[in-house]
Amino acid sequence: MRVGVDVGTSVTKAAVFGPDGSLTSVRSRATDMLRPAPGCYEHDSNQVFSAVLDLLTELDSDQVDLIAITGQGDGLWLLDAGGAPARAAMSWMDNRGAPDCRSWADNDVTETIFRRTGNAPFPGAGAALLSALDRLEPDALTAADTATQCQHAIMQGLTGARAATRSAAMLGVFDPATGAYDTEAIRLTGLSHYTRLLPTIAAEAAAIAPIRPELARRTGIRPGTLVASGPYDLPAAAFGAGVTGVGDGLLIIGTTLACLVVHPSVPTGGEPAGLTLCVADDSGYLRAMPAMVGTAGLDWILNIVGAAHADLDTMLRTSAAGANGVAALPYLSPAGERAPFVDPAASAEFTGLSLATTPADLVRALCESLAYAARHCFQAAGLAGTVTVCGGGSASGELVRVFADVLGRPIAVVDQPETTARGAVLAAGAALDAAADVAGSIPRATPAATTLVQPSPGNRTRYDDGYAAYLDRVRTARSVGWPGAARSSQFSQQRFTYRQPAEIHGLRAPVKE
Repeated sequence: MRVGVDVGTSVTKAAVFGPDGSLTSVRSRATDMLRPAPGCYEHDSNQVFSAVLDLLTELDSDQVDLIAITGQGDGLWLLDAGGAPARAAMSWMDNRGAPDCRSWADNDVTETIFRRTGNAPFPGAGAALLSALDRLEPDALTAADTATQCQHAIMQGLTGARAATRSAAMLGVFDPATGAYDTEAIRLTGLSHYTRLLPTIAAEAAAIAPIRPELARRTGIRPGTLVASGPYDLPAAAFGAGVTGVGDGLLIIGTTLACLVVHPSVPTGGEPAGLTLCVADDSGYLRAMPAMVGTAGLDWILNIVGAAHADLDTMLRTSAAGANGVAALPYLSPAGERAPFVDPAASAEFTGLSLATTPADLVRALCESLAYAARHCFQAAGLAGTVTVCGGGSASGELVRVFADVLGRPIAVVDQPETTARGAVLAAGAALDAAADVAGSIPRATPAATTLVQPSPGNRTRYDDGYAAYLDRVRTARSVGWPGAARSSQFSQQRFTYRQPAEIHGLRAPVKE
């Protein structure tokens, strides 16, 4: 029995898989978000680690032979010399790295790093947050021994092993083409004096070590049980969904709206934005465009109109395609946007409102804007093949249909839940196989079972026109100024005065407590 532990932004899950790779059970705990100040998003690292231990304790421990850890990417998790948290973990949603990113963009650092590594720094990336702490909390960095990502921090806590992996090393100072930290990127970001904090990158696709004896006793896990930390949630989900063909794409409708496309080499063309990640088994690369808000935006709009998740399909059926003239921009994250462009000032808006606008129109407009964002991301990522979809939002048939209509192509919905945890287990199994040079008991990245959703031909012209209008509005906002950008913030250095009638300005999505 193998267990995939997925430490997400709002929930931590432990998914149990049988010898044939089938899901047998799932347990979960809330992942609390702390907001100590405007623009600051953190996790209590001890609370997250305790949640993982609680979930492992609930398992049929005698049958567990592998624990695979994955989780939210980016952010910054600081550990001391003993592997304990040196401060609260900083989330990928945190905005404290915005001034650093603006400075890097103004001085062509972002451009240079992207052309070298295929990764563009954004405020919540590890390097940006490391730079922010160098400005704001240098003592925290002096006291720290390791600066890493979520799953590696959990791995070190469970095993004592201090290591990073090629599909989850610190961005944007990691070069996926070489599998090593890029010394020039580190120099350009001014972080050379903190290289001691960067953990060694494992030789295999996953770092693997036995669980600490005292934690084995505490959880009831057999002593010597192996723990693996490999890909973080984006490449793990692609691996779990079996998206491995060059040009094929994965759409993850989760807290983030992530669009990933498989490439044979590291793409460094186009606008500096998004991420380039190693495929979970090192067989290629993923051009990833993880827009900052996905289901978090749905949560927000449903809360605004007083509806529940169970109402989503009905509301989408109630409002026709085009949302009765209401349109939206979906940039609700307090940290702005990172894909398919980087702009810490990006904010959301609704246009075309009138007294005839219904709650269902607002919900559909937000959903259509998410689909437009996905089309924009896939275009930037170089989509050329099929599209598979997973994530919590894929449970809504009507929402998936909106995405299929806007993308203008069929979408294969993964039928098996916990795709990310499955990918983590498969990647760990592949790494074990590679190390032992034997065939594994669980198949590698086999395609997951899917259900195909076809687009409606009758909506093609409407959504092509809507997408063109969406792109035009984005271009205008990026050149003239985002609605709400004039609000003062201790982290903002920009001021805009642009306004347009009939809009809800400066919208931001709250994070679940």
